[in-house]
Amino acid sequence: MKISIHYAFLPHTDADAALGFYRDALGFEVRNDVGYDGMRWLTVGPENQPETSIVLHPPATDPGLTDDERRTVLALIAKGSYGALTLASDDLDALFERLVERGADVVQEPMDQPYGVRDCAFRDPSGNLLRINQAG
Repeated sequence: MKISIHYAFLPHTDADAALGFYRDALGFEVRNDVGYDGMRWLTVGPENQPETSIVLHPPATDPGLTDDERRTVLALIAKGSYGALTLASDDLDALFERLVERGADVVQEPMDQPYGVRDCAFRDPSGNLLRINQAG
């Protein structure tokens, strides 16, 4: 039996800013861009991995949420405490430099971690934490 990750979901608070980061800075392809009722869902992913995608969705759209709950979700997203994703690159330092050149929000420069991983970290325009590991 083979199990794979098909979609991962992260909230976005600005679709155009999200495209600027995921498409233009990271180099992901846009697989879907769907608008409905003033909202946009974006599906992006690495060109060489069509089976794995990230869906960037408008946050707190569930009609069952109260206004206070919506504000809490948006505050958690802005703090970087709501969504997170770990990526891997075969050239961590080059990817780090590319993201810095494109104005990405650096959380941590590339470093060797005590648990055996070399990684760096960024926040996307919505505040989601993205760690990037050096691939083996």
